[in-house]
Amino acid sequence: MPPDFIAAWLNKNEIFTAMTIMEYWDGMVTTVQLVFLCLVIGLAFAVPLAILRTVKNPFVSGPVWLYTYLFRGTPLLIQLYIIYYGIAQIPGIQQTFWWEIFREPFYPALLAFSLNTCAYTTEIIRGAIVSTPHGEIEAAKAYGMNWFMRMRRIVLPSAARRAVQAYSNEVIFMLHSSAIASVVTIVDLTGAARNIYSRFYAPFEAFIFVALCYMALTFILVFVFRKIENHLLRHQRPAGS
Repeated sequence: MPPDFIAAWLNKNEIFTAMTIMEYWDGMVTTVQLVFLCLVIGLAFAVPLAILRTVKNPFVSGPVWLYTYLFRGTPLLIQLYIIYYGIAQIPGIQQTFWWEIFREPFYPALLAFSLNTCAYTTEIIRGAIVSTPHGEIEAAKAYGMNWFMRMRRIVLPSAARRAVQAYSNEVIFMLHSSAIASVVTIVDLTGAARNIYSRFYAPFEAFIFVALCYMALTFILVFVFRKIENHLLRHQRPAGS
């Protein structure tokens, strides 16, 4: 809870009271949790899928291509609706332990967001992998590195440096896209703003404030990725700079 003097100052106005600020805070925590978890899950699956996507055998790369095509070619909101309402239609699921998990809206939303960001991240990493300079691979072969060692020591680290800019855009995109989670009754930042708007009939104040919250989170992400990019590309800076 905020200190007493802050609570007293907030309670002087009708909309931004201590209670509504805490509603926004709880919504921000939910948003950060949802986005962070879906990005971690998506990235964990995207790396091996991106490697499989570069395999020349169509029976290996084909299913991965189909998955990325479907999830990149359809709106995230439609994917969320299909998963949120479709899981309940699976025969017998309501008699299993899975229903105790997926009856809560957070987990269908997490699944939809994870599948979506995984598809985009797979293509980002795949593009970075295939653009690895051929000379680096040939040098690794000359040192006697096998495929696994080349991938671990040469290709993936090199791809990470090229992919970090595009991936930062994907992270920011997922932060902004997470606003649709409120349509399945999740009280995230947008859901909190909607509740406050319906209570006080003040759409501008409620949604402008939540827009500022999203902007603050975006600036934090930009700052973090700029630091990561500078760290990964530090070898390209002139000596002594």
